[in-house]
Amino acid sequence: MRKLAITALAATGVAFGGAAMAQDQDYTIGVSIPAATHGWTGGVVFHAEQAAQTLEEGYPGLNVIVQTSPDAPSQASAIEDLAAQGIDALVVLPFNSDELTGPVGALAGRNPDLFVTVVDRGLSDPSIQDLYVAGDNPGFGRVAAEYFVERLEDGAQVVVLRGIPTVIDDERNESFRAALDGSGIEIVDSQYANWNRDDAFRVMQDFLSKHDRIDAVWASDDDMALGVIEAIRQAEREDIQFVVGGAGMKQMVQRVMEGDPMIPVDVSYPPGMIATAMAVTAGSFYSQAPVRGTYVLDAELITQENAERFYFEDSPF
Repeated sequence: MRKLAITALAATGVAFGGAAMAQDQDYTIGVSIPAATHGWTGGVVFHAEQAAQTLEEGYPGLNVIVQTSPDAPSQASAIEDLAAQGIDALVVLPFNSDELTGPVGALAGRNPDLFVTVVDRGLSDPSIQDLYVAGDNPGFGRVAAEYFVERLEDGAQVVVLRGIPTVIDDERNESFRAALDGSGIEIVDSQYANWNRDDAFRVMQDFLSKHDRIDAVWASDDDMALGVIEAIRQAEREDIQFVVGGAGMKQMVQRVMEGDPMIPVDVSYPPGMIATAMAVTAGSFYSQAPVRGTYVLDAELITQENAERFYFEDSPF
């Protein structure tokens, strides 16, 4: 496994270095991503559109088509539409793993020269992809759990909100649980909340009605954390010490910076990874640098001491 700890801009700059070698060739990259169903995917859409413009300006002859989809069936249709436009590469952030593996695999099977880049939510069959770009999902769960172990005493009771059934959610959850082993901290409940603020609000309401004591919450996502916090506020519960989300939403990072006791830390998972994936994919055509493999961006604990480094005022997320 290769780790790539670079920004999208840096990746673009590296790729542009070989642009002169193939400027006379035309290529089309299709980008299929979820619509802005929550804050993180809103950031993905923003960065994808910005990267498309930057790459087309940097590579004469490169055409980048970005399509967003509100659900998995729509995304499968969008991928077929991109294929009909004669794409040379597909960059796909699957709505979910299982439902998109078949459509992407079928397209790759019909087009053996197609370069396939998968971002974030991995396919169920990784042999389909040439390139995989994601945050460190096991690290995402582990870093959060290590903070729980540091803060909570033996016998503490916590609840977990999961995202949607995907490879990355499984990796995060398994790593979180593994890092808690032997700590004496008990996970008393766990439910999916679809990486959605309203769903997380309802799930947390259910947790609060079922459990008289909850010491802390792993929301595993900043949007879900906001729903959790609102449910706690409305229930006027004072037993919950803190909530940990994840992804580095601007609003949450600001609360960490300000020392909010309910949001003492966050875990990084930048939506700009889509731009990195697009830039490296373009580099597969315009550079001699090897770009196949797995590229992982580290998960970092965002604290009051380092939060300023993760705060981007102009970001939509």
